[in-house]
Amino acid sequence: MALTSKSLLKDARTLLLYRYRFIPALLLTAMLTACEAAEVDRPGPDGTEAAAATSGAPLRPPSPQGASDGVGQSRSTAIVRAASRVAPSVVSVNVMRTEQVRRSVFDFFDPRMPRTRQSAGLGSGFFVRSDGYVMTNEHVVRGANRIMVALPDGRDLPAELVGSDEVTDIAILKVTGASLPVAPIGSSEDLMIGEWALAIGNPLGYLFSNSEPTVTAGVISALGRHIVPSGGDRVVYLGMIQTDASINPGNSGGPLVNALGEVIGVNSSIFSRSGGSEGLGFAIPIRRALRVADDLIQYGEVKRPWLGLHVEPVEADAWGRTRGVLVSDVVPGSPAAREGIRGGDRLLVANGHRLVTPLDFQALLLDLRAGDPLTLEIEGRNGTATLTASELPSLVAERVTVGDRMQLITVTPQVRAERGIQSESGALIVSIATDLAQATGFREGDVLLQMNNRAIDSAETAARLLAQAAGRVRIWFERNGGLTARDFRW
Repeated sequence: MALTSKSLLKDARTLLLYRYRFIPALLLTAMLTACEAAEVDRPGPDGTEAAAATSGAPLRPPSPQGASDGVGQSRSTAIVRAASRVAPSVVSVNVMRTEQVRRSVFDFFDPRMPRTRQSAGLGSGFFVRSDGYVMTNEHVVRGANRIMVALPDGRDLPAELVGSDEVTDIAILKVTGASLPVAPIGSSEDLMIGEWALAIGNPLGYLFSNSEPTVTAGVISALGRHIVPSGGDRVVYLGMIQTDASINPGNSGGPLVNALGEVIGVNSSIFSRSGGSEGLGFAIPIRRALRVADDLIQYGEVKRPWLGLHVEPVEADAWGRTRGVLVSDVVPGSPAAREGIRGGDRLLVANGHRLVTPLDFQALLLDLRAGDPLTLEIEGRNGTATLTASELPSLVAERVTVGDRMQLITVTPQVRAERGIQSESGALIVSIATDLAQATGFREGDVLLQMNNRAIDSAETAARLLAQAAGRVRIWFERNGGLTARDFRW
């Protein structure tokens, strides 16, 4: 005999009355009676659901016509709306790299053993301009010889690397296509700890059959985080947004989004002992990312600000706490020197941000441009000191061209401080043609000091000596703080 809902409910009521004789049994019995009435008597939207349940007819999903408008609208939360607003602009960034194959001792005797191989990589990105500019992480495209972006609508577009900056871990790509959706941009200046945040990207993209981005939700858990590299990492992340929204391999370069559906950061790294998300993800503030992107698009490189001072940590107390940072030295003629900053000054606050370690100060510099003010509170001084950041001395110095193949600038105290040059004078190579670099062994950043026993005290002197040179010459130069000599035919 087939069991029905009605018979099961009757048996259950009998068992409860026998086993439990007091109030709990009465309450449960009343509940079961209500369920029985609802099971037998409740009509569906078209009056057929109850009949189908008792007649053995195939079950069908409930009709959406019966859903409450209020319940339907409640499913479309702020998170749903934010994700749908940004997701169309998020792309998967696919790269190919040429890698050296590690060979054993025995492989050297096998001529068929390849020396290089193609390796695929994956990351995320998002459109920041309708003319095809895509923002992603520098580490996603580092070393790539081929880049392709996949859009959520299924299009695959080849991409060109416009520029990248390892210091901030930002890279800009350029694609050509129609109807390219741009991500709405928000502000990273007024973020609140605890507000909703979404991480959107393409984690483990090769394992999925479509290119639609993945959305994870969490909150902003901290602001202004500094991450010192460990292991094989090369980037020091400063002033980062911390979130517990899951960021996994492949999410790098995707947007961090607020509840309004606006991009507030660029997902970049995670803290993990297992390789997967552990609830500590970090994003580059969008203000900094956009400043870097503008420079890369306009100049192909980032224009760094210069203040002409260096800082060091204050000696910690017995509890390991510090208060402020110390000025270790000031470059003569620099913005800091003009404002009266001196070595030994203790900086407490910069642009409203409390300074605890030198990393706090370096993080502020990443958000400055030439011409921007920096207001400092200095221990023992009344009021504040305001510096105006300038361009790097090496960028504004007069360039001397040698045969249209090499450019030199004179080493000044300002250039020395900027580049960390040990020599007090010389000619700094700021650009050199590829063929000349291969012929001479010189490269950008080398400082020419002496040629054939004649000292080089300026860029003009170096250009004149090279113009007069004939045959074989010997040049002494500084590279990475060390002194080297090279003989070559000029």
